[in-house]
Amino acid sequence: MYYVYILESLKDKSRYIGTTLDLKNRLTEHNNGETKSNKPKLPYKIAWYCAIPQKDIAYKFERYLKSSSGHAFTNKHLL
Repeated sequence: MYYVYILESLKDKSRYIGTTLDLKNRLTEHNNGETKSNKPKLPYKIAWYCAIPQKDIAYKFERYLKSSSGHAFTNKHLL
């Protein structure tokens, strides 16, 4: 199962969108500063996630959520 997730920074409320096979471990990696791009915004909490069985669909949905229409969808329907 692939997890598409949205993390929210507890520092500045910014969001990070990603895909992983192990959501719990990935959150730990983010909060341990192992992801350089969002290290300055630690700590993070999981704001939303969904499980998708197919890898290609999970990554397509992640790309959609990162688009401008995906941001609007997220704000209206997910968070």
